[in-house]
Amino acid sequence: MSYLVLARKYRPQTFEEVVEQDHVTRTLANAISSGRVAHAILFSGPRGTGKTTIARILAKAMNCREGPRPVPCNACQSCREITAGSAADVFEIDGASNNSVDQVRELRDNVKFMPAHSLYKIYIIDEVHMLSTAAFNALLKTLEEPPAHVMFFFATTEPHKIPITILSRCQRYDLRRIDLKAVVTHLAGLCRAESVEFPEESLWLIARQAGGSMRDALSLLDQMISSAGGPIHHEQVLDLLGAVDSRTLFRISGAVLERDMAQLLEILDDAYARGRDLKRLYADLIGHFRDLLVIKVTKTPAQLVNLSEPEIRSAQEQIQSISTSELTQWLDQLMKEEPGIRFSAQPRLALEMAFIRLGLLRPALPIETLIGGLDALRKDLFRNPGGAVSGTEPDRCEGLPASGEGRSVSGPSMVEPVQGDAPGRAKAPDNDRQGAEAPLSLDSAWQAILNRISREFPFLSPNLAESVAVGLSGDVLQVEISGTQFQLSQVQREKNREILTRVCSAQFGRPLKVQVRAGIAAVSENPDTGDENKKRRTEALAHPLVSEAVEIFEGKVIDVKLL
Repeated sequence: MSYLVLARKYRPQTFEEVVEQDHVTRTLANAISSGRVAHAILFSGPRGTGKTTIARILAKAMNCREGPRPVPCNACQSCREITAGSAADVFEIDGASNNSVDQVRELRDNVKFMPAHSLYKIYIIDEVHMLSTAAFNALLKTLEEPPAHVMFFFATTEPHKIPITILSRCQRYDLRRIDLKAVVTHLAGLCRAESVEFPEESLWLIARQAGGSMRDALSLLDQMISSAGGPIHHEQVLDLLGAVDSRTLFRISGAVLERDMAQLLEILDDAYARGRDLKRLYADLIGHFRDLLVIKVTKTPAQLVNLSEPEIRSAQEQIQSISTSELTQWLDQLMKEEPGIRFSAQPRLALEMAFIRLGLLRPALPIETLIGGLDALRKDLFRNPGGAVSGTEPDRCEGLPASGEGRSVSGPSMVEPVQGDAPGRAKAPDNDRQGAEAPLSLDSAWQAILNRISREFPFLSPNLAESVAVGLSGDVLQVEISGTQFQLSQVQREKNREILTRVCSAQFGRPLKVQVRAGIAAVSENPDTGDENKKRRTEALAHPLVSEAVEIFEGKVIDVKLL
C-alpha cells in the first residue's frame, strides 16, 4: 500500500524532532560530538515513547557519510537506507522471534565481518528482554568486547527482566512518558500539516487515552481522521473511542457536590444507553476527583493534572466552596467502592449503588471540631440533673479512675439488705454515723483484698485492676469488672474464682460466695433516677456528634458511662 500511517509518516528523523526526551537526545548528541559513544546502549521506557526511533537516529548519526555527527544529513545513501529500513549494515532484530541461543550464535559469528560500506555495523534489538537466558549468556563476551566496527543498541519496555550481567555491560537511558500537553501540541501540528480540522477537546481526549504514548496517540488520531471522512465533531470521537468526556465527569462531580442523586442516576443511564464502558467510567471518575483534590491543595495544578487550562478553571470554580476534607472523604469512598465495581458481574447496578452511597455521604467534621463538640456534649450531660455521682468532678475523663477512686457508695444503692432485716434497709450498727461509714468500709476491705492478691497472686492482679465491690448481701459479695472481656473471663475461671473467694473470706472473717459480673454504668444514688439515666444514654447515642465520630473512625459504641 502507498498510504503511510501518521506514526510512520511523521516519525522523527533527528534528535531535535523527538518529543519530550531531551534528557536522552541531548546526552547522545554531546557523546557523538566528543567521540564518547558507548558500543552497547540500552533504551528503556513505556511503549511509544521513542526508544526504537532514537536508536535509528543514533545509527544514522554514527554512519552518516559526513559523520559521525549529532545531526544526520538524511540525504546520503546510509541515512536514506536506515530511514527506509533497508540498510545493509544496520540490522533491526525482533527479540521476541529471534530469542534462541542458535540465532545469537549466528549473530556472534557475523560480527567479525566488516560493514559493507558504512563506518559501523549496528545491531538494533527490539524487546531485548524476550531473549532466553542461554541467548543472553551466549551474547555476554561479544557484548563486553565487540570488534571496533560493531555497536549494539537495545530497546525494552521491561528492563527488570534483563540479566544484571547484560545491564552492567550497557549504557542505559530511561525514557519517560510524554506529557499530555506535549502530545496535544504535537497532534495539533500534525493536523495542520494534514489540513484537518480537529477539536482541541478531542485532542485532549485522545492524549488521555494514549496514556503518555505518542505512537498510541498518532494511531488514534489516524483512526479518527479516517472514520470521519470530513469535518470531525467531538461526539464522533466519543462514540468511536467509547470514552467519557470531561463534561460528563464535571456533571457527575457537580451532582455529587450538590448531593443530587436523581441527576447522578440520569447521567449513568445516559452513559449506559450510549454504550459507554461503565467500569472505565468509574475509573475516570476516580481520576477526576483526584484532579479536583490536587487542584484544591496546590497553587500550580497545571503541572500535576492532565487537564487543559479551561478545564482547570472550571474545576476551581466547582470546588471553590468545598473543603479539602470533603474532597478527601469523597475520594476515599470512591476508592472503597472500586473493587466491587471492577469485579462485579452487573456493573450498572454496582455503579448505581455506589452513586447513591456517594450522594448520601455526609461531609465529615474536622477532628478538632469533633473533639471540641464531644467535650461540650459531655459537660452538657453532666450539668443535667439526675446523672452526676456524688464526689465526681465534671472535668474527669470517664473510665480512667482506679478502683474505688472518685466514687461514693452511699446507702442502700450499694449494700443490699441481708436475711432477717427489714426490706430496703442495709444491715448496719445502731448509730447513724457507723451506718454511713459502712459502705466506705466495703471499699476499704476490697482495696485490702486487691493489695493482698497483688502480693500473693500477681498473675491474677492485672485482671482485677478495674474491679470494684458493689454490694455485700448475706454471704454473697458482688464484684463488677469494668475491664475487657478477657479480664472478666480470666477472673471467672474456676481456679481464679477459688483464689478470690478464699482471700475475700479471710478478709471478712467468714465464708463468702463471690459473684463476678461485667461492669455497667455507674450506679444511681437512688432508684428513681433510672429512667432519667436511660433517657440520657439514648440521647447521647443519638447525638449527631457521636454518630459523626463513629462514622469517621469506623468504630462502634461499646458502652455509655454517665458522670
